[in-house]
Amino acid sequence: QVQLVESGGGSVQTGGSLRLSCKVSGHTYGTYCLGWFRQAPGAARELVARIWTSGDSTYYANSMKDRFTMSQDYATNTFRLQMDNLEPEGTATYYCAADSRRCGLIDVFTNWGQGTQVTVS
Repeated sequence: QVQLVESGGGSVQTGGSLRLSCKVSGHTYGTYCLGWFRQAPGAARELVARIWTSGDSTYYANSMKDRFTMSQDYATNTFRLQMDNLEPEGTATYYCAADSRRCGLIDVFTNWGQGTQVTVS
């Protein structure tokens, strides 16, 4: 079991940038699928990006692939989501998630952070 804590949310103007971080603690040995999700008010939760920690390429949702970058910092057990050129549609609660299964086998991630609010106006 792992614990996830997000940070870095906030308010930004259209076209601005934010960087979210997710600190992972607990049983961090082995490989994991790491993901970022977001949920806007009244909408379903959607996948933003995900990666298998052994080094597969990162998957991005189509609407975000040119503006968002997911990265890993092994030294601090932290993964991040750099969001550039944000649009008002990006207003949502953003969640990080981790699961020990291969990304393609996951229906619902088993470990979730508490969420961090991003507001774009």
